[in-house]
Amino acid sequence: MTRKTTSATPPVLGARALNRATLARQLLLRRSEMGARDAVGHLLGLQAQNVKPPYYALAARLDGFAPEELSRLMSEREVVRIVTLRSTIHTHTAEDCRTLRPLVQPARDRELGQFRRGLAGVDLSRLAALVRELVEAEPRTMGQLREALTARWPDADPQALALAARCRLPLVQVTPRGLWGRSGQVALTTADRWLGRPAPAAKATTEPEAPTPDATVLRYLAAFGPASVKDMQTWAGLTRLRDAFERLRPRLVTFHDESGTELFDLPEAPRPDPDTPALPRFLPEYDNLLLSHADRSRVIPPEHWGRSWRGNQAFRTLLVDGFLAGVWKPDAGVVVVEPFGKLTAAQRDEVAEEGLRTMAVLHPGEAYDVRFGTVVPR
Repeated sequence: MTRKTTSATPPVLGARALNRATLARQLLLRRSEMGARDAVGHLLGLQAQNVKPPYYALAARLDGFAPEELSRLMSEREVVRIVTLRSTIHTHTAEDCRTLRPLVQPARDRELGQFRRGLAGVDLSRLAALVRELVEAEPRTMGQLREALTARWPDADPQALALAARCRLPLVQVTPRGLWGRSGQVALTTADRWLGRPAPAAKATTEPEAPTPDATVLRYLAAFGPASVKDMQTWAGLTRLRDAFERLRPRLVTFHDESGTELFDLPEAPRPDPDTPALPRFLPEYDNLLLSHADRSRVIPPEHWGRSWRGNQAFRTLLVDGFLAGVWKPDAGVVVVEPFGKLTAAQRDEVAEEGLRTMAVLHPGEAYDVRFGTVVPR
């Protein structure tokens, strides 16, 4: 709930108020009529560790979405797959590929420190120049890059060499990788080459000036707010964003959550009534809704923390009444749903209806049933 306090103190937003505000920004309270490209831009990218999650993410959010729409955008190079936020692969618009990757480059530079022992004696500027030459001649797989780089630095760790290439350069995955219903191994080239903007000759060895994060702070709040500084730092995998929020403070409104953390927001952004109905939604594994705040209680009830993954395996997630309430999987004409708690008869009907709708969007013409059973291995 939203609790009013004295006029000198920012209002307090409870978990349900934050939940409904975030669902509205995430296009999950009501489906949006946005096209896929606009939605990918509004959401500042979609988690894409696997091929299918971006399609499932848009199917949950957009009215009239068809998988072929996102595939076409990828084929026409209007959206791309690239390592950006939190060192994970995201599907971004071409414009965000050019702006967000430089913004998070400091995090990629820090990541290099994790395998510095395997890079002893390696000139990273020369490595970047060599990789750029290789992948711009033709897209290369990580295996091919490891082989070429090991030939140049035989005493270095091959995996560290390939990861260093990914950290130092904005490498995009070329199609057909990522297309719906198509297969293809991961092959890489530079964003410059794929998007048709050749880089200056000096770019391979000269670090570009990092862009200011202010514009991205505003966009993050539009997609994930109200949010704290730590929330955005968690989303971006960056540190030291407090100064950007302080510069923007005169343009923002502030709240507190129930633990007293200061939250920032855009003045005109939607903050629906906490009692606004929220229908079930079937989300992919690693959906950014569940990963983009330091305090995730606005979406994940404390009793369900850690239940959407096991070890290195993440499960597709189910929202009921706006909160994480179970996991699901498609399996040979059946959508298996495992609720974490008891659902009412009406909720079970709504979950079944949404499951059938999701499959109809992603697999039109195929028959599916919804069954309540076990998804997480016992």
